[in-house]
Formats: sequence, C-alpha cells, structure tokens
Amino acid sequence: MAEETNPDAEGMDADLADEWAAAMSEAGDAGGDSGDLDDEWAAAMSEQEVKPVQLDQLGAAPSVSGLGSDMELIMDIPVTLSMELGNTEIAIRNLLQLTQGSVVELDRFAGEPLDVLVNGTLIAHGEVVVVNDKYGIRLTDVVSPSERIKRLK
Repeated sequence: MAEETNPDAEGMDADLADEWAAAMSEAGDAGGDSGDLDDEWAAAMSEQEVKPVQLDQLGAAPSVSGLGSDMELIMDIPVTLSMELGNTEIAIRNLLQLTQGSVVELDRFAGEPLDVLVNGTLIAHGEVVVVNDKYGIRLTDVVSPSERIKRLK
C-alpha cells in the first residue's frame, strides 16, 4: 500500500505553527495600554519553566500485542481533541426552559484548570490563552500514561 502525503497540508501546519510562534513572541513583546496587568502576566510567564516534549519517549513505550515500536503506522490517525470547561446535570424540564441569556451553573470554579480530552480520555489539564483573537490552551499538567490506563479500566 503506497503512503500518500499532502505537501500542502504539511506546509499549512508549518505556517500555522510559525504564526502561533510569532504571535506568542509578539504577545511577550507587547507593552502598551494594559499597564501593570501586562507586567504581572509577563513576570508570571517568565517564572514558568517550559520544557519541550521529547517525542523519542513515545517510541520507547512497550509494544502492545507484539505490534512493535513503529509509531509511523499510527501517526496519521485522526483523533478528537476537546477541552472541557465543566459540566452539570440538568432535568429535561429545566433544559426546555433555557432561553437566550440563560445561565447554566457548571461544577467548576473560575480559575480551575480545564480538562484536555482525546477521544473522551483525560490526558492533561490546562488554562485558556488567547492569541490573535483565537482561543488556545496551555497545558499545565499532563496525565501519566499509567494513570490514563487506570482510568480506561
């Protein structure tokens, strides 16, 4: 079976990554009208220790059912990545009464980290960031592979 690659998609991914990197560096350089608030955020961000993820660590994972460590077989499989702000249970009676402007209370407090889910499985926690008027999420805690396996059972 011949492997097909889409050079346009790879170029678009690289362009998008470059755009985010430029926006993040501009956000760090931007002073301006926000005054002390920007300074507080800049100080807080500079205190964080950012470590790049080593993708080689993924290849070192034990093989499942003798499939080997060839990660290339699964690298192009699409998954659904979602962020969960919170949730609640609501009776259908109350659900039907919701209108524009209604407020639904969630089970989380303001400032609590969001859950990052891949295909419905919790993989990390993070916080919302805004770059060039688009939402993003900065991962603050990644769930260990052993903990993910425990949650599946």
